[in-house]
Amino acid sequence: MNIKKDELSIAVLLPVAVGTVAAYLTRNAQVSFSMMNQPPLSPPAWLFPVVWTILYVLMGIASYIIWRSDNKDARNALQVYLIQLGFNFCWPIIFFNFKWYLFAFFWLVALWVLILITTIKFYRISKSAAYLMIPYILWVSFAGYLNIGVYFLN
Repeated sequence: MNIKKDELSIAVLLPVAVGTVAAYLTRNAQVSFSMMNQPPLSPPAWLFPVVWTILYVLMGIASYIIWRSDNKDARNALQVYLIQLGFNFCWPIIFFNFKWYLFAFFWLVALWVLILITTIKFYRISKSAAYLMIPYILWVSFAGYLNIGVYFLN
């Protein structure tokens, strides 16, 4: 594949920008998360932005691979990708700003389903792109555990 650096940069910057804006809108999240009763295995608050940055970069690379493919289904796969990115953007606002923990959990389940659909669609076009989505779906699974734990403990 011929790598076009401008397109790759845009593909990576899009999810990073979505995450950055969401983080800005929930800028007190680390403090509020550390003050909550948390379920076992909760990582330290500083780990979340590190993991999310890595995940956003991986998502961006995956979307670039799909964007550059000649597959007729790429457009549809990228549409689902963008929808899940919108769900991703909303979750921290629902969880941290509104403190709607149970609703946030169900939102996260919907996000997880959208990530799974995106990953399957990516897999049909590029196995490499799909593999890059696996850490994301695993992390969102873990986030679901944390989310429901926070709901029950707070």
